[in-house]
Parts: sequence; structure tokens; C-alpha cells
Amino acid sequence: MKTTHLLATLAIIGCTTVGWFILGAALTQRTHSSSNTLRNEVSGVWGPAITQQHPHAWFDTPNAPGGKAQQLPSTSRIKVDLDYDPKRRGLMWHRTYDVRFEGDYTFTNPTKIPQTFYISFPLPPETAGLHGFDFRLGEDDQSSQAVPGPSGVVTRAIQLPASGSVTLSTAYGTRGTDTWRYDFPDKRRISGFKLAMRTDFHEINFPVGTGSADQDKRHKDATGYDLIWDYPDVLAAQAIGMDMPKRLNAGPVAARIAFFAPVSLLFFVTVVLLIGGMKGIPLHPMHVFFISAGFFAFHLLFAYLVDLLPMLASFGIAAATSLLLVSGYLKAVAGKQLFAIALPAQSIYLVAFSASFFIDGLTGITLTVLAVTTLALLMFLTAKTDWLRYFSKNPPPLPEVQVS
Repeated sequence: MKTTHLLATLAIIGCTTVGWFILGAALTQRTHSSSNTLRNEVSGVWGPAITQQHPHAWFDTPNAPGGKAQQLPSTSRIKVDLDYDPKRRGLMWHRTYDVRFEGDYTFTNPTKIPQTFYISFPLPPETAGLHGFDFRLGEDDQSSQAVPGPSGVVTRAIQLPASGSVTLSTAYGTRGTDTWRYDFPDKRRISGFKLAMRTDFHEINFPVGTGSADQDKRHKDATGYDLIWDYPDVLAAQAIGMDMPKRLNAGPVAARIAFFAPVSLLFFVTVVLLIGGMKGIPLHPMHVFFISAGFFAFHLLFAYLVDLLPMLASFGIAAATSLLLVSGYLKAVAGKQLFAIALPAQSIYLVAFSASFFIDGLTGITLTVLAVTTLALLMFLTAKTDWLRYFSKNPPPLPEVQVS
């Protein structure tokens, strides 16, 4: 191979790299713009992330700051059912869910005289509506027609005898997006608290700033998990939460594949040029130009097919098209000998490497294994190569190649 041919080949790969970066940037911008617009639409229809605050109560007394003695429930028993139901808008999957909440909170009068307790239960803000809402104080309370105030808090007053107690029973169903949380007041002491959560999914991920479950058990029908948070007596208890499972979104995947595409092309061209040269099959920079165009066709097709077809189908069509273009072209150039090199190399460096982006955390190790394996292969195959002859301006004539 002439040095000028090598420089021309590197220039072609460099120009193709610029094209990939432009494509990747366009995909990133399109995804970002679409995501922000559609996220607001989904939140408006399905509801935002849901946060349920811990209820509290107070009674009037001159012995407390501000004349109000704040009280938290002496015991809390809560059940939460999360049903994951993702929705697709545009190129993005949105992590929407249904939640059913039930809570029984016991409030106790700590004084030796009767007190009027004001029990307050804050509803989640900005929901897509609550259905089946229930709010009852004590077993004899037959009215569940409680109405929240302007701040979204339901407050009821009840007379409690000395050392007496009452149970607040509340329930509702609603919908949300991305995350469900249960928050406690800062630095307050939480006692007698237990929350049981049931999910219909296996991907368990606790949001930042929340505590992990004390117990977890997989459903017998293998559809999800039962988790329990138990705070018998905790100061400054951590919040409780659950992130919905991640969904693979086509836009970010296509952009990442485009940004890493030069790596796969460089590996492929290196293997084809070196092994082809050893077999007496010289390739001109124009051949590299068409190879680069065939690789670029894969990413261009995939980027725009995902607007119309499922992601895996788009990937399959784009991969098959690129394999046909590149490997078919090299077979036409130099016959079955080069085709036998090109097809497995392209399948590994383009298709398999790009497929690794579908699994989080797999791309780095895939790239490392490909690089080390390629290096070992080329070192073994070229150990006895006469590089002076290979890069000579006037190399000895190579044997003719029969095209079939």
C-alpha cells in the first residue's frame, strides 16, 4: 500500500466521522426537544411524579411554640400498589404508572385532659385526579366526603379524651410518571411505621435520597415484588420511593451508536486492508470511500426508520441493508476471498458492536474486547509480514485475483 493511499484512507474515515458527529448531534437535539415537549404533555394527561407526605395533627395549647402542639401518628400502616404502564409519545417511552394508596394512621392524645385534635392529611399535588378517595376518622365515621382546602390538604377536627386515640383511614388511586415517593417531616421522630409496597415489575430501583426496603420477596407468580419498610422508632427517617423501570428509547440509542460509529469503521477498514493485502487483494482509497458510505447508510437508515417502525425491526433492516451494500460490494470488487473476510468482520464490528448499545453498561466492555481481540488477531497474522515491501512505492507485482 502506498503512503499516499494510507493518508487518503485516513482522510476518508475522518470526513465520515464528521458526518456521524453531525448525525449524532441532530439526533440528540431532536430527542431533547421532543422529550421536553412530550414530557409536559404526558405529565398533563397522566400526572407528574407522585409524592405523598406523612400526615400530622395538632392541638391548641399555650405550652407549645406558636400555641400549637404538633403530633405525628403513633402508628402507621400503609399499602401501596404500583402498576407500571408505560406510554409512548413520539420517539420516547414515558414511564407512567397507576398507584393505589391505602393508609391507617393512629393519633394519640398525649395529655391527661381532653383535647380537640386537628388531623391533617396532605394530598399529592398536581395529580391527574384522585379516584376512590376515602377519608374517615374512627370506625364510626360513615362520611367519606372530605374536601381538601386550597392548599390540597384535608383537615378534620375531632375531640379526643385524655390519652385517647383515633385512627385515620384514607385511600385513593391516581396516576403518575417516573417516580413514586413517600416523604417524612425533616428531623422528626417516626415510630410504629410500616409501609408494604407491591410492584408488578422486577426492576427495583430506589430514588436518590430514599431508603432501601427492609424486606423484599418475589411474587409467587413471578410478576413483581413485595417490599416492606419498617420504622419502629427512627429519628430523621429516610424517604421511601420507587423509580419506574427504564425503557429503551430509540433517539438516545441511535445518537450513541452514531457517535461511536467511527470506531467500528476504523476496526473494519484496518482488518480488511491488512488481511486483504496479505492475500494479494489491493484496495484503493475509492474502495474505502464506498465502504464508509455503506457503513454510514446503516446509521442514517436506523435513525429515521425508528420514526416509523419498532426499534428492533428498524435495526434489523438497517443492518441487513448495510451488510448487503458493503460485503456485497467487496465481493464484487475481489470475489469470495474478500467477502469471506468482510462479512464476519462487518457483522462483528458494525452489527454486534451497535447492538451492545441496547444494554446499559455493555458498550465499554464490548469495545474493549473487540479492540484487544482485533489487536491479537492482527499481531498473529502479520507477525512475519515484510512491512518495507508492504509500504513500498514500487512493490513487486501481486498475483492476479480471480473474481467469481
